[in-house]
Amino acid sequence: MAIPTTHKPSIWQRHAVFEKNSIILVIGILVAISIGGLVEVLPLFYLKSTIEKVEGIRPYSPLELAGRNIYVREGCYDHPFQWGSKRTGPDLARVGGKYSDDWHRDHLRNPRSVVPASIMPGYPWLEQTPLNISHIGEDMAVLSVEGVPYTQEMIAAATSDAKTQGSAEDASTKALLNRYPRAIIRDLGGNNGRLTEADALVAYLQLLGTQVDFKLYDDKANIR
Repeated sequence: MAIPTTHKPSIWQRHAVFEKNSIILVIGILVAISIGGLVEVLPLFYLKSTIEKVEGIRPYSPLELAGRNIYVREGCYDHPFQWGSKRTGPDLARVGGKYSDDWHRDHLRNPRSVVPASIMPGYPWLEQTPLNISHIGEDMAVLSVEGVPYTQEMIAAATSDAKTQGSAEDASTKALLNRYPRAIIRDLGGNNGRLTEADALVAYLQLLGTQVDFKLYDDKANIR
């Protein structure tokens, strides 16, 4: 007499239930999405306790922000990172202070005049285009809603601060530095009442990577 044996269904047979029953499949999809969503969202509620505050960071000054807007407009993103994009050339994260203002102007005008092997296109029209900062205060107001720490005082003084940073007007530089510590103030053409888009872009590029004194963190690491 043969002893009956129990047949254990394979994993593929058990999975067939989801494939043949659309309602169960939909429920399974919703459960999977919910779990994935919780894994992605829950850590965001603890960011303030997990991210170390970095000394020296301040929001972009109005002139630097205007330069960043031009940087983004011309297709050169710093944040947010664009999926599928590819960086060709050096990393700009710490380019600030590495070259002179004149080097950046020459590079924007004709990249191969300073880097013979460069494949970057030139942007000669930027130094011929007057800088429009009439709406820079509105840009800052929008960014403040998104969490950038711009105060009402900063927003109100946006236009004058941009002109001051690009003209080195002694009467206003102290107030500007109080709002934006270590801002680089020099005559970029504002004394003639004509700041250009190239001026703003140079101001932005010269800021990148200069706000954090990495030596402080290297020293702390060595002490430990």
